[in-house]
Amino acid sequence: MKRGVVALLMLFMLLPVTSRSTTLDTASQNRWISSMMRSIDRNNKINPQALRLALQGYWNLYSEGQLRRKGVLTLIDFSKPSNTKRLFIIDVNQGKVLQSSLVAHGRNSGGTYATSFSNRPGSYQSSLGFYLTSNTYDGKHGYSLMLKGIERGLNDKAEQRHIVLHGADYVSEDFIRRVGRLGRSLGCPAVPMEERFEVIDKIKDGSCLFIYHDGKDYASSSVVLNPEIASRIARSDNPA
Repeated sequence: MKRGVVALLMLFMLLPVTSRSTTLDTASQNRWISSMMRSIDRNNKINPQALRLALQGYWNLYSEGQLRRKGVLTLIDFSKPSNTKRLFIIDVNQGKVLQSSLVAHGRNSGGTYATSFSNRPGSYQSSLGFYLTSNTYDGKHGYSLMLKGIERGLNDKAEQRHIVLHGADYVSEDFIRRVGRLGRSLGCPAVPMEERFEVIDKIKDGSCLFIYHDGKDYASSSVVLNPEIASRIARSDNPA
């Protein structure tokens, strides 16, 4: 990694964890994002726009002190077909992909491709946006990871909907060979059973997870990507 990239990463990691009112220099953010994008191996076939938005959101959440587990960013790109790897766990300190994996979308989001998304309970659709990973538990799918949706109107009902990351038998190369695509969940991002421990343990306990789709005008309404929207919402919810 070039000396300039290392310097930017060191500067980023030394930034103090401060309150929402702190404004970080946009130029510094853009330099860090550009350096990270150059550092991450292009062979991982990550959509550059998805990666840029994921890094921008990570920076904002880090600067606001919302990340308990720093240095790890998970990107799920639901604009890719389900018969390809579309979950990427990224080490933002080293600028590299730690792991890529298959991941299923919700039953009513689509077949091979996810095209519909919802925050509504009972929709059985996936929800876009930024999440914070939480605690692990053993449930009906075995070892699973709780997710907290932090995008108002997009995924903030994730806990009410019991949206978690878990393993599933229908997420496998064998299933793809037989059916042509992965099976589908009730809205949860589901990973291969044999990878669930490795994936969950890499990202549990307060890291950033981002679910992306290129067919939706998501970025303009995201409270994570646009902190000023969150400020307006907070003012409207708590008028003076």
